[in-house]
Amino acid sequence: MKQLDLFDITNKVIIITGGAGALGGSMATHLLSHGAKIAILDLNIESVEKRILELKKISPDVIGISGSVLDKKDLETAREKILEKWNQMDVLINAAGGNMPGATIGEDQTIFDLKMDDFRKVSELNLDGSVLPSLVFGETMANQGFGNIINISSMTAMQAITRVVGYSASKAAIDNFTKWMAVELALKFGDGLRVNAIAPGFFIGNQNRDLLLNKDGSYTKRGDTIIQNTPMKRFGEAEELNGTIHYLCSKASKFVTGIVIPIDGGFSAFSGV
Repeated sequence: MKQLDLFDITNKVIIITGGAGALGGSMATHLLSHGAKIAILDLNIESVEKRILELKKISPDVIGISGSVLDKKDLETAREKILEKWNQMDVLINAAGGNMPGATIGEDQTIFDLKMDDFRKVSELNLDGSVLPSLVFGETMANQGFGNIINISSMTAMQAITRVVGYSASKAAIDNFTKWMAVELALKFGDGLRVNAIAPGFFIGNQNRDLLLNKDGSYTKRGDTIIQNTPMKRFGEAEELNGTIHYLCSKASKFVTGIVIPIDGGFSAFSGV
């Protein structure tokens, strides 16, 4: 095998849930530009159509599907469309997820102000929204004898990041599910099946912008605390996830399964002193 072939993802069929979003969209752009065939799945049809128009400027090998990661029928319909077009699926990236105010503890609140309905919704989106696609698309992969699932964890899964209790709990569950599913698939379906996760550090997005940045672009108190505990002294850029995602999609990681890779500027390594 030539060294360059290790990272070749040409013609790999890669499904990205939440593919119309900022992080999922960045992954789609990168992988498509390196020769992969991309199917993005997202809830909002307008967002899907907008993202597809952008992606088709790179390559025609992309399709967009509107559906919910919490609806098994939507996922099965998506599976049928993908198999009809490309006849296989190589990688599933579970990039759909999010948070809600009621599952977050405000500065003037305590844990006893937690809204359990919102906590359940956040848990369902972040955990069930990765488990269910893993079951639907993973079954096809198991039948093929090859396939690769990549989940999205978080720094909040590894330590107690204040305020985001619902998001933290669901992402901690993602870490465990990643390891569990990796073991299950390898033991029962062979070494062609892999499951891993990435754990992004702190990236500025629409959901956390007001939490980390003031209107003038300066750091909020919380944003400054994060920067002080990040050795690289900055927030991440969405495209900085793509190298690790590419590695996990490629043959270069063919003996790697059941791991969670931090991409965090050193946040998880730093003790703060």
